[in-house]
Amino acid sequence: MSRVLVLNQTYEPLNIVSVRRAIKLIFSLKAEIIYANDRLIRSENIAIPEPSVIRLKYYVKVKFREPSLSKKNIILRDRRTCQYCGTQKGPFTVDHVIPKSKGGKDTWENLVCACIKCNLKKGDLTPEEAGMKLISKPRKPTYFELNILRDNIVDERWKEFLYLK
Repeated sequence: MSRVLVLNQTYEPLNIVSVRRAIKLIFSLKAEIIYANDRLIRSENIAIPEPSVIRLKYYVKVKFREPSLSKKNIILRDRRTCQYCGTQKGPFTVDHVIPKSKGGKDTWENLVCACIKCNLKKGDLTPEEAGMKLISKPRKPTYFELNILRDNIVDERWKEFLYLK
């Protein structure tokens, strides 16, 4: 099912909605199409391109949305890839880069996705002590980054608005 990125009047990402919801916003003159797909949405009297990115014509004040720190979101952020060996074969667990016994905290910057084998090999050591290297530095993802990874949405045109790599 196609999804549509909704931008605020200032081009900041607000939400990801269904094509049906996006069409309603466009027809009610609350939004305009920024990018459209090749497909057409047809009714008896009109045909419009299926939107991919729309922008609201008015500004919406939004509360900051904090992504929740959970095992599921850590694995999602790391794209189901062990951050030590690079395997994408599960099962996966979450590893503390700096172990709790050495003062490591439960933070986005200290938790990574790891396969069972690498987690057991690393044990209660730091990566340096275990002779292991992280593939990427762990960081806090944005709310929208997690939504996109969760929905498995791959639309290159969204990247300029979502600041994704």
